[in-house]
Amino acid sequence: MADLNVNIGALSLKNPVMTASGTFGYGEEFADFIDLSRLGGIIVKGTTLHHREGNPYPRMAETPSGMLNAVGLQNKGVDYFIEHIYPRIKEIDTYFLVNVSGASVEDYVATAEKIAALDRIPAIELNISCPNVKEGGMAFGTSCQSAAAVVRAVRAAYPKTLIVKLSPNVTDITEIARAVEAEGADAVSLINTLLGMAIDAQRRRPVLSTVTGGLSGACVKPIALRMVWQTYHAVKIPIVGLGGIMNATDAIEFLLAGASAIEVGTANFIDPQISEKIVDGINEYLEKNHIASVKELIGGLIL
Repeated sequence: MADLNVNIGALSLKNPVMTASGTFGYGEEFADFIDLSRLGGIIVKGTTLHHREGNPYPRMAETPSGMLNAVGLQNKGVDYFIEHIYPRIKEIDTYFLVNVSGASVEDYVATAEKIAALDRIPAIELNISCPNVKEGGMAFGTSCQSAAAVVRAVRAAYPKTLIVKLSPNVTDITEIARAVEAEGADAVSLINTLLGMAIDAQRRRPVLSTVTGGLSGACVKPIALRMVWQTYHAVKIPIVGLGGIMNATDAIEFLLAGASAIEVGTANFIDPQISEKIVDGINEYLEKNHIASVKELIGGLIL
């Protein structure tokens, strides 16, 4: 078997395959389908300081080669996670990371501090695509100033590996990546969902209750690949790539574009075993091409 080990900050992953927040629950929901310990990491669903009901239904819609979601970060809050979920997952032999979301800088910091106290959670993924309620709803990740501000505050409070998840709904994602790198991010993950909408022509109404939602799935892959490649040439910190990864070939393309690891998202809804299949597929590719280590693929795009 080839060497699949990769590094994200201080984390040494057994392989580059992780699952994307919001598509894999807390991991335990998939334990009947795959061996969770074979994954490089599991990023649990978005976690906020307080309980959130999420958006009204309907909040998911299938689209050509993808899906829209407007779940609205439904979760029971960080204290519930600590008391009820963490004890059940902490002994599983893979890394668990928590996706941290918030409506203010203070929310992010308070949630990160609580997660930092958990011995078996070595990293957080900071979701800066959330709307900043103090700034009129503009997402933190859509300006260098607001992205830098939240990362700076969390970095001061959180001592472990900090991955910042970037929004693609910006003019130049590399500017945001450089801004969070300068404030102490250990890595960036990209891309989060693209803003989209669906219309029911018969009813002449939006399909989603929120009108717009986050677009994911195979349709976003070319955009995600382009942004990973651009960011790889703009920052020195590792990149976790995601967006439309449906099979091992997709994952390998992201590695070649510059990602050190990848996340599988929407594909989990189609095939609950896909993440494990991607691990095997990457290994098969390496062995077939006589490549000793997956690290040799990272940024290996030939121009």
